[in-house]
Amino acid sequence: MSILGKILGGIWDRAKGGPGFKPQKQPDVVTPTSAPMTTPAQPTIVAQAPQPAAQTVDVAGILDFMNDQRDQKLNWRTSIVDLMKLVGLESSLSERKELADELSYTGDKSDSASMNVWLHKQVLTKIVDNGGQLPTDMTP
Repeated sequence: MSILGKILGGIWDRAKGGPGFKPQKQPDVVTPTSAPMTTPAQPTIVAQAPQPAAQTVDVAGILDFMNDQRDQKLNWRTSIVDLMKLVGLESSLSERKELADELSYTGDKSDSASMNVWLHKQVLTKIVDNGGQLPTDMTP
C-alpha cells in the first residue's frame, strides 16, 4: 500500500468507528417503511431504496481526537511529519521522500523544509479530494 493510502486509511478507519474513536454525533439512520399489502392478483412493485449520498469525513475532528489521546501533542495541521506520526506511520526523511515520489514532487528533495511544506499541502488536497472535510482556514 502506498504511503498516501496509509495516511488516508489511518483517517478513514477512524471515521468508520475504528479503535478508540467516538464520533460527536451518530449519523441519522433511515429505516424503510413497510410496503402496502397487495392482493395476489396485483403485481408487487418493489422500489429500491435510494443510495445514500457520499458522506464527508470530519478529518480535523478525527485527527484532533486522536491527538487528544496522546501524551505528546502533535502539530498535524501544519506538519507532514506530525500528521504521519499521528496516523501511526514512520515519518523519516526516506519515507517522506517516498511520499514525494508518489505525489510527483519535482523539487529538490535535499531541501526537506520546502518538500515538507509541499507534501503537507498535497496530502491535505488528497484528503479533500477523497471526501475529507477540513476547516476553511486549512483548505488547500
